Amino acid sequence: MAGLKWIGATLGWTLGGPIGAIIGLAIGSLGDAMSEKGNLLGNGNPNKQQKREPNYRTQPNYRTQQQRRAQTTSGDFEVSLLILASVIIKADGVQDQRELDFVRNKFVELYGKDRANKAFKLFKNISNQNVSTRDVCKQIQQMMDHASRLQLLHFLFGIAKADGMVTDDEEDQINRIANYLGISSRDYSSIKAMFYNSSDNAYTILEIDKTATVDQIKKAYRNMAKKYHPDRVEHLGEEHRKGAEDKFKQVQKAYEFLQKERGF
Repeated sequence: MAGLKWIGATLGWTLGGPIGAIIGLAIGSLGDAMSEKGNLLGNGNPNKQQKREPNYRTQPNYRTQQQRRAQTTSGDFEVSLLILASVIIKADGVQDQRELDFVRNKFVELYGKDRANKAFKLFKNISNQNVSTRDVCKQIQQMMDHASRLQLLHFLFGIAKADGMVTDDEEDQINRIANYLGISSRDYSSIKAMFYNSSDNAYTILEIDKTATVDQIKKAYRNMAKKYHPDRVEHLGEEHRKGAEDKFKQVQKAYEFLQKERGF
């Protein structure tokens, strides 16, 4: 398959650790892996590309020397998304075609048809692997910013709901992933509520109780609008900023519902 460089130039911290090993194996199973591997892992001078290629077996520490999170690139997010999506699709023991179609269609929406087709070929090879969810999530948690991790979680619930319902197995797996990613129970419940129908959902999305006062509701809305604002993931690229608008709209919808219910 030609053109694996579609993602390589934008990969950063995902080149190492368990994620790097998974991607390396997935690439290796593609027909033109040897000829295109350099392009996948970087661009420019081939000698420099070789220096960038990680040693997947000897990188247990994913922190920078300054112990700060690296800037998550679009490629890092995309690779993390592909791996965790493969985990969710297999959570209930069945690879439902509707879930697979959701992943493909979402990637078409985000990246365009050509890039989505290439991503899906890589996704199929990832799905054939036994992924250590804990190890992958630990790497993501250490290196990815909070707003991007929330965006990952939202996408995973979308996959699980693609066949009409989120099964107990899928919910358990997403909850486990959220814990590994260092996402709080309140953030988890807020995003989860966006995919269920309940009279209490508006309160859960805004992370408040039904006993909240009008002033508390307004304050919660301001906080959640800030937390879920698409600008928080603009560093991932315009395509992911647009994807984050779904969460933001859910917060607005929850607030408008409470405005009508409480009459303010």
